[in-house]
Amino acid sequence: MTLNDPLSNTLSHIQNCERIGRTDCVVRPSSKIIKQTLEIMKDNQYIKDFKETDNGKGGVITINLAGNINKCGVIKPRFSVKKNQFEKYEKRYLPAKDFGLMIVSTSKGIMTHYKAKEKNVGGKLVAYVY
Repeated sequence: MTLNDPLSNTLSHIQNCERIGRTDCVVRPSSKIIKQTLEIMKDNQYIKDFKETDNGKGGVITINLAGNINKCGVIKPRFSVKKNQFEKYEKRYLPAKDFGLMIVSTSKGIMTHYKAKEKNVGGKLVAYVY
């Protein structure tokens, strides 16, 4: 497996494990952006919990799946979005209005596109999940 984009590999592995009905999955390596993305997914009840363990080779994350993910993936290229442009990308990546979320990297940290709208900031699109 090539590790050009660890976040993309993580999200596709989560989706594959969800599809075949597993209750947990193990991903490696771990990174800050992966952990922050998983934290957002946990806060929005897409996954139950995750635990990071250090194996001396980049870390391993064990994720407890909740069975709530229909689809998830990264957004490539990472489009820059102004604070009033989110709707255009919602139509492109999410199946319906107020269904699912996009994860955005902003100057105030990584957050959902709903929080970014609330805080009135733009940023770069990272991933989507619904």
